[in-house]
Amino acid sequence: MSTTDNADFYETVPSMSAVADAFDPDYFVAVPDGWFVAVSDIEGSTAAVAEGRHSDINFCAAAMIAGLSNHCGSIPYQFGGDGAAALIPPHHADEARRILARVRRFAMRDFNLKLRVGLAPIQALRERDTDVLVGRYEPSPGNAYAVFLGGGVELLETSVKARGDDGLLDLCAIPEEDDDGDPPDLTGLSCRWTPLTSTRGEMVALVVRGPDHGELYAALKKVTGVDALKAASLKVLKGRWPPSGLMREAKARRGAASLFTWTIRVGLETLLAYLIFKFKIRIGPFDPEGYRKEMIQNAVDFARSDDMLCLTFDCPSDRLAALESYLDERYQRGELHYGIHKSDHAVMTCLVASAVDNQHVHFVDGGDGGYTKAATQMKAQIKAAG
Repeated sequence: MSTTDNADFYETVPSMSAVADAFDPDYFVAVPDGWFVAVSDIEGSTAAVAEGRHSDINFCAAAMIAGLSNHCGSIPYQFGGDGAAALIPPHHADEARRILARVRRFAMRDFNLKLRVGLAPIQALRERDTDVLVGRYEPSPGNAYAVFLGGGVELLETSVKARGDDGLLDLCAIPEEDDDGDPPDLTGLSCRWTPLTSTRGEMVALVVRGPDHGELYAALKKVTGVDALKAASLKVLKGRWPPSGLMREAKARRGAASLFTWTIRVGLETLLAYLIFKFKIRIGPFDPEGYRKEMIQNAVDFARSDDMLCLTFDCPSDRLAALESYLDERYQRGELHYGIHKSDHAVMTCLVASAVDNQHVHFVDGGDGGYTKAATQMKAQIKAAG
């Protein structure tokens, strides 16, 4: 394991191109002591989902990733539906606090969502008998997505929710005075595509707490009878105009300017993009069909953080009962806890650094509440089990 304090540490982490590799401990590396962990969580996300605001929740969770990566460059990050986690090199820590405060204000100002944020040094987590190891899932060159082991990220997430270590909560707190009033740079954050409709039966959002994720992932593929637990495919990737996320993108991009002006601008830009994709118009090096294929490759529909595994995938109708039976049997044996939510679609939030250079990642969550509803069910299961 490397413990170098190099600012380019993440670039040295071995790259994984297959989801199955994310369960191999040989791909994980200890994060240098000088680094920091940033986390976010939307308070009251369950109630907001009940109000039909699932896409707003996903968007604000992804806003933390956009704001930090736009400033810090290539950093490890992970999307969790109603929150996110990221690793920050030491020389960006002070600015990261300001960015987290800005994103918190953005979520409240533009979406009336309370975003809890926190930033803690790795060393503080190690002093609490946890660790932070990171793996680099990179489905295509330059598009890396982090997976975490060691318990440190989960400990910080729990503390930010005021359910864990009070001392850690005080340490990671981002006070209001860290907000300098400037808007966060959320360039590239959008959601222009229609929901990903199920072609097999149901889009399943699954949240599992338990050991041996690799064994579990292989078993889930066998039970469902699919080659890969995926939600996105070219068949279901469709655009429309105006996109349902037009106002979200306008709010993200307006900064301190007029929302009306940016709504018109984003409306025109998305109309042009819609026509380019609809009629497959190549503009210079940009190939719309090639971009769509890249989207499927770069769509991230899983998250692994410590004991938690989250998956969104299209499950055949005739295998749903077998899937739930398998999970329930393992729960009854005390091997895991889980929550499952089914919908006829999944939703996607996009972070596009460069459409031309294949620098774009797409965060997938189950529809109608996805991970949030599944996690709520899992928590109830854990509580019932004592």
